[in-house]
Amino acid sequence: MNSEELLALLSAVGHAQRLRVIAELAGGRLYVSELARRLEMSRPLLYMHLDRLEKAGLVVGRLELSEDGKALKYFELTSFELKLNVDTVLGALREDHSGAASPQETGGADG
Repeated sequence: MNSEELLALLSAVGHAQRLRVIAELAGGRLYVSELARRLEMSRPLLYMHLDRLEKAGLVVGRLELSEDGKALKYFELTSFELKLNVDTVLGALREDHSGAASPQETGGADG
């Protein structure tokens, strides 16, 4: 995990509404309308939060057809463990550095 991925993860869980979404999905997968009702949240706002959680790899969404032919978007939690300590931060920064191109590779003035 690099620092960008770490920041996306921290941002995803760093909001009270997204924590509520995670708590609701801890009981099992739900389709968006049901989740919105339970959270008393508009679907557009819920989709914004779900998008952040999905980009951070904490939830996954799947489109399914109901018996009457309606398309339902279901979301469920992925298996994740959030561990934040100095080693996590240092590891993310090392990953950034190991993936960065040297000045010679990018045509920098020092190369």
